[in-house]
Amino acid sequence: QVQLVESGGGLVQAGGSLRLSCAASGRTFSTMGWFRQAPGKEREFVAAIRWSSGSTYHVDSVKGRFTISRDNAKNTVYLQMNSLKPDDTAVYYCAAATPVLTIVTMRMLTYYDYWGQGTQVTVSS
Repeated sequence: QVQLVESGGGLVQAGGSLRLSCAASGRTFSTMGWFRQAPGKEREFVAAIRWSSGSTYHVDSVKGRFTISRDNAKNTVYLQMNSLKPDDTAVYYCAAATPVLTIVTMRMLTYYDYWGQGTQVTVSS
């Protein structure tokens, strides 16, 4: 059974940092990503990583502040979030895809096969 278990969310002041973790079990994936959904908004792409190469991709709004990474031995993907802003407040979701996604398709929800339960990140001003 495939599971994606997220952890690391919480409440932080603006300018602070959090690190989200997503542990995958049941199989390996070629692409893993992070998405987020703020209240009243659609779920949006944040970052993705190609598992074999380690290539990473970040949406422009988080470049220089967020970093996606992976630990092969633990089959875990991380999202290090620094310089957090109130606009970063959202539920963050881990997602996993079986194929290697392109830089276009990795930003699309429908190309991911599995999703985590989500973890709340709240940034206070």
